[in-house]
Amino acid sequence: MSYEVRKLATHEFPEELLEIPHPPKEMWVAGTLPPENYFRLVVVGSRKYTNYGKEVCEKLIADLAGYPICIISGLALGLDTLAHKAALKAGLPTIAIPGSGLNEKVLYPASNHGLAREILSHGGCLLSEFAPDFRATIWSFPQRNRIMAGIAHAVLVIEAEEKSGTLITSRLATDYNRDVFAVPGSIFSENSKGTHMLIRLGATPITSSEDILEALGIESTLNKHHEIKSSTKPHIPLTDDEQKIFDLIAEPIARDLLIYKSGMPITQITALLSVMEIKGLIREFMGEIHRN
Repeated sequence: MSYEVRKLATHEFPEELLEIPHPPKEMWVAGTLPPENYFRLVVVGSRKYTNYGKEVCEKLIADLAGYPICIISGLALGLDTLAHKAALKAGLPTIAIPGSGLNEKVLYPASNHGLAREILSHGGCLLSEFAPDFRATIWSFPQRNRIMAGIAHAVLVIEAEEKSGTLITSRLATDYNRDVFAVPGSIFSENSKGTHMLIRLGATPITSSEDILEALGIESTLNKHHEIKSSTKPHIPLTDDEQKIFDLIAEPIARDLLIYKSGMPITQITALLSVMEIKGLIREFMGEIHRN
């Protein structure tokens, strides 16, 4: 699909952008900006993400489905791409703010042109202060980061090395009095040194989407849904052994602890868990078994 790029009138700028030092003089858009009453959550992270970072990004955004939240990122390779794709999958509006103009011949990176078109086809938008035919340069990305921080109500950093371009956005967000969230990770991971530094400096640690909703002041129904789910028997008929395992997973539980509590041989419970996962009854996430 081809798309139209148009210049925004100043009164169409998101209000927060006009509050920052040196606000943009021009803004160009393709697609549709989300409603003003949506919370704008910028999600950023390492280009070379870990499996942990990928799981966290996808899980946190998936659990925001149904809430008035727009996911914003920079269309870059790595966690930016994951954030946009997770938003599309969750049915959340998403804004891509590249370090280039918006015309297809210059849109950066070229490998994400398909993703850009998908964002537009799902009602999201591309946004840039650069003229439509502007080609990305080394300096345009830090300049773009000030737009991302300025438009945000909050910035979520999922993974970042201690000296990372990702941290530019979080620093600017702090300067602009925006909320900064950071996901803790392994003390052995280079990709978590930046997020741990942000937490030490006062960023809000995020371990679930409920933490995000609470920090944004959005009423959460996640616990309520979980209580209903935990107390309801699945519609799929279970064997006695499967029911026993299902009852033990009223709350997320580590695999080793589940094996211990079940009293079953490892080979038997491993086979049961595999069957139950195929049936869509359970899933394993971040080392724990969860009910679906």
